[in-house]
Amino acid sequence: MTTSSAASPSTPAAVPGAAPGHAPEAAGAPRGRGSLGPVGLVLAGGISVQFGGALAVTLMPRAGALGVVTLRLLVAAVVLLVVCRPRLRGHSRADWTTVIAFGVALAGMNGLFYQAAARIPLGTAVTLEVLGPLALSVLASRRAINLLWAGLALAGVVLLGGGGFDGLDPLGAAFALGAGVMWAAYIIFSARTGRRFPQADGLALAMAVAAVLFLPLGIAESGTKLLDPTVLALGAAVAVLSSVLPYTLELLALRRLPASTFAVLMSLEPALAAAAGFLVLSQALTLTEAAAIALVIAASMGAVRTQVGRGRAKVPGDDS
Repeated sequence: MTTSSAASPSTPAAVPGAAPGHAPEAAGAPRGRGSLGPVGLVLAGGISVQFGGALAVTLMPRAGALGVVTLRLLVAAVVLLVVCRPRLRGHSRADWTTVIAFGVALAGMNGLFYQAAARIPLGTAVTLEVLGPLALSVLASRRAINLLWAGLALAGVVLLGGGGFDGLDPLGAAFALGAGVMWAAYIIFSARTGRRFPQADGLALAMAVAAVLFLPLGIAESGTKLLDPTVLALGAAVAVLSSVLPYTLELLALRRLPASTFAVLMSLEPALAAAAGFLVLSQALTLTEAAAIALVIAASMGAVRTQVGRGRAKVPGDDS
């Protein structure tokens, strides 16, 4: 579950696992030997996101899934608004429609994912969620080889569900797949927002929209629990780990890291989530589940490499 500045027109069509706003800066990045530092920053950002997600799961018994999402979005919105200071005047109706749609996608992605994480293991939730960006990447490339990547991903999902999702909470799996759909929408509207707003202004405004949308839901579920000092502190920690810190690390890394390398690294998100789930939540994986996650990761990497090899593709639904 991830961000930084909203994407520009040069954004690759869909990067599985990638937060909006990163690839454009990386597209023309030098491919020098000194990429170990940026790679380390990206991996650190991914680790931060997934361990932030694990911390969020531990907070859910105190504040509920909707309450945790509310705290994360509110803190992230405040930080981004203070740092970016986006101007509110001078934007067209189309600009505001785009940024509101971006905020709705952001809210839906986070809300559905945390509902999934409350019901199924973190690694499994992220694996199912990443199918959304993966499908977008496959559709954007439109090459026959993508049938292979789609087949690998499907095989991984079948393995993960034990042939029928008998071992998974069906509602949790549905929430994770829904989060994947919203993630794909998030990528599309991120690119459109980046063309209409400078720097990270669009992202800051979209985060504020998402926070406002979720505030009534968080209050309805958690009420005064959201004002508990411990809940507030842990919620702020989730926001920092899942939003502020990774966005900053990735932004720094993408000044020197090629977009293709970044995309492949972000495809490792399900593995990082599984590790966080094991270390923080004691969510061990069976060999079958590990193999399923590996298949989805391989499919994501393959789809990304195919797309990058062909050149920049048009984002599905992009009418610019």
